[in-house]
Amino acid sequence: MGLQLQKYSGYQQTDLPWLDEVPAHWCLIRKKYLFEERVQKGYPDEPLLAATQAQGVVRKAEYESRTVEATKDFHLMKLVREGDFVISLRSFEGGIEYAHHQGIISPAYTVLIPRDISEARYYRHLLKSRPFIQGLRLFVTGIREGQNIDYTKLSRTFLPCPPVDECNRIANFLDQKTAEIDEAIAKKQRLIELLKEQKTILINRAVTKGLTPDVPMRDSGVEWVGDMPKHWEVKKLKYFSDVQSGITLGKQYGGKNLSNYPYLRVANVQAGFFDLSEIAVLSVPTRVAEQYFVRAGDILITEGGDIDKLGRGMVWENQVGNCLHQNHIFAVRVQLELVSEYFISLALGSDYGRRYFTHTANKTTNLASTNKTKLGNFSVAIPPPQEQQEVLKYSNNVSEEYDGLIRSISSEIEKLFEFKKIAVSETVTGKIKL
Repeated sequence: MGLQLQKYSGYQQTDLPWLDEVPAHWCLIRKKYLFEERVQKGYPDEPLLAATQAQGVVRKAEYESRTVEATKDFHLMKLVREGDFVISLRSFEGGIEYAHHQGIISPAYTVLIPRDISEARYYRHLLKSRPFIQGLRLFVTGIREGQNIDYTKLSRTFLPCPPVDECNRIANFLDQKTAEIDEAIAKKQRLIELLKEQKTILINRAVTKGLTPDVPMRDSGVEWVGDMPKHWEVKKLKYFSDVQSGITLGKQYGGKNLSNYPYLRVANVQAGFFDLSEIAVLSVPTRVAEQYFVRAGDILITEGGDIDKLGRGMVWENQVGNCLHQNHIFAVRVQLELVSEYFISLALGSDYGRRYFTHTANKTTNLASTNKTKLGNFSVAIPPPQEQQEVLKYSNNVSEEYDGLIRSISSEIEKLFEFKKIAVSETVTGKIKL
């Protein structure tokens, strides 16, 4: 997928902050002469559109049904036709989006019509290129960065304009090249999903069936577990552990004798790891804090939220001392010496743990949650202590092997994304000649 690094014979300076030079025979034309603004409204029956950085302007219903609608007054929304370009509130991050469909969009957006349709495919790539995005940030206005792009000023800036035949040649090349790269990325992403599935299958089998293929099996009596080795036991979590609820935020303590303590939120507790890049601080009396400290060996489990946040967690190893936990996180404290908290954590995050939490959750639209009682009633298939350690060692080895493969492929994907950005940027700005 390498690029042929052939240069043009001559270049001209542009005086643009994001583009130092272009081929000598290219024109530089003010944006307002290349695009005109579409401000048509009054089409309430047209489908709603969403401006996305990854997919361009697409039908909202096909992109994500949960996106927030900016307005219910559909007759006030702007008309977008296929082939238009849209400046959204996040365009300063990802460029100006191309419309793949006709419909209506937020009146806060700017809709642009290419004056010469023969050049539109070239500008579809240029307006998403890295140099143009860097230049676009110069036109951000508003109290908070990225809330608006001053199109009046942007329309007066210059854009490169190659001859029409060159526009088509560049567009044809980039359409093909980016499609090849996207296909390669999609294959690698699918491979990552297959590796994750295989990793999950191997660990789930170990945590429910053990590591000996011909071991005698019996029905566990638990729907979520199914058959398990005959010598394993089934115990409910509440019979060998304590479940500690977290501290509720917002309570007033009168401002006296308060101390600052780090506390964990749902965002800190991920599936199988802790994200401690940002840890909040809470001011409470010491006597209150002592009731909510997490201890080394506690299994921290999330109460819920979105379905993917339900029942996820990991064993806390005292990464942060004197740390509290929010009331949307449970701390499971194993009290039985013959049971490993790491094995219980593995079971909670296993396939049968996910099925238990999903089927017993309190559910509302797009949300799900569990509670202390349901967590305590979770039934765990428990092998003898030595076998617990063997399963943990095996699962850790599987995770290490598969995570290493996934990291390697993810690195390849990042390189492909970077190559794609370079290919687009170098070609649309005339740095290389096709």
